[in-house]
Amino acid sequence: IPSDQRKVISDLLTESIQYSLDHRPEAVAHALQYARDMGMELADQFVGMYVNHWTLDYGDQGRETIRRFLGQAHEAGLIDHRPELEFVE
Repeated sequence: IPSDQRKVISDLLTESIQYSLDHRPEAVAHALQYARDMGMELADQFVGMYVNHWTLDYGDQGRETIRRFLGQAHEAGLIDHRPELEFVE
């Protein structure tokens, strides 16, 4: 995907995530239709664990964590090669 298109896609995803964070009750209610036997409170707790400020911007610490994670996966033989990463900012 060309870099200008990657940036557009990244910006759209960021806007969508920010909207869901700004309208959390509505977003959780919408997500409930895809959850199995999960009530609103549990779904909200689950969303809070995985959709948060790190989702919007994982920063330098997050990028380094991803590099380390993939490096360890390579060293453990779980992936054939250490991928070259390009982060869209």
